[in-house]
Amino acid sequence: MAESLSLQQARKLVLHAQRLPTTPPKGNAITATLNALEAMSYVQIDTISAIERAHHHTLWNRNPKYQPHHLEQLVEQKQVFEYWSHAAAYLPMRDYRFTLVRKTALKSGELDHWYPRNPKLMAQVLSRISNEGPLKAKDFDNAPSSLKKTKPADWSSKPAKQALEYLFMQGDLMIIRRENFHKVYELTQRVLPDSANTLLPSQEEYSRFLITRFLQANGIGQASEIAYLRKNTKISIQHHLNVMQEEGALIALDVAGKRYFCLSEHLDSLNMPLRRKKLHILSPFDNLLIQRKRMQALFNFDYLLECYLPETKRQYGYFSLPILWDAQLVARMDCRVDRKRKILHIHHLVLELSLRKKVKAFHLALTTGLKAFLTLNQCQDFVLHKTTQLS
Repeated sequence: MAESLSLQQARKLVLHAQRLPTTPPKGNAITATLNALEAMSYVQIDTISAIERAHHHTLWNRNPKYQPHHLEQLVEQKQVFEYWSHAAAYLPMRDYRFTLVRKTALKSGELDHWYPRNPKLMAQVLSRISNEGPLKAKDFDNAPSSLKKTKPADWSSKPAKQALEYLFMQGDLMIIRRENFHKVYELTQRVLPDSANTLLPSQEEYSRFLITRFLQANGIGQASEIAYLRKNTKISIQHHLNVMQEEGALIALDVAGKRYFCLSEHLDSLNMPLRRKKLHILSPFDNLLIQRKRMQALFNFDYLLECYLPETKRQYGYFSLPILWDAQLVARMDCRVDRKRKILHIHHLVLELSLRKKVKAFHLALTTGLKAFLTLNQCQDFVLHKTTQLS
């Protein structure tokens, strides 16, 4: 029997789990960053730089004291590492063991990679890094003197980069840092801390891990959401959701006629207040938003990142940022930073229908939120070009 929750209650569970709105973090700033990343289970990395990059933006929304060098420092300290979640991401080192499932599947051929496998080139790449130390893709632009007999095409940047990425994805290499956003690769055995657990999880352990981490980070979830972009996992996840419910570890919920699951202890957060007046300007790649169908179902927010569309087909703008306020997604604003002049251009601010009776209060909250957002983006002022109220 599923317990019935209203959409408002479901949102409360989700927002508390996502640490939104944020509460003042405990401990020093970098510890707060690590705690936030561990609570979310991953932070997506993205290359778009219209504003501050997504991984920094997302962590800043959970830790107001966040600084971009925190991630570099945590990677150097081997508390955080780069790998794949549903996309390229920073992950807590405590979860390293569970990346071995994908790595083993790639190495065995059970899982396909988007690049073709080139064993000969991969062996040469590994040999160079083993002998020379950490290298970037551009270090392979030309063949080393010891490999002059190698065909030049094999050492052009693109094939070498593909080999590096394949070796990284199957676990032979790790990324020890980035230099001007370029990945620096090193042998995994020279990077992993001695404390890292390298025992391959069983299918049951892996499914239970995915379920637990998702629900810890997101409050409630369905099998399809937990298995999002994780090939061949949905059937096992659904089975173990049912098993964990029978064991009493999970509670089944009915939210607007849809079945969700929740960790038993998380229902207590319904009794905790939300900081509704706190406004958050979110990244399009924020953990809260990354599954668009979920946001539509739970928050009635229809969101599409339009930078991938032709300009003529964009409704809201190139890089439109969802805005969370009063426990709802109430607006979006298309932004771009002019770094030379240190000005944030808000090309289009769009207010959802739900704001019609709260516009004044929202603008006061937005004014406060923009002050912090300017600091994140190293801007001194902003220009609002256009506002639209949906009707």
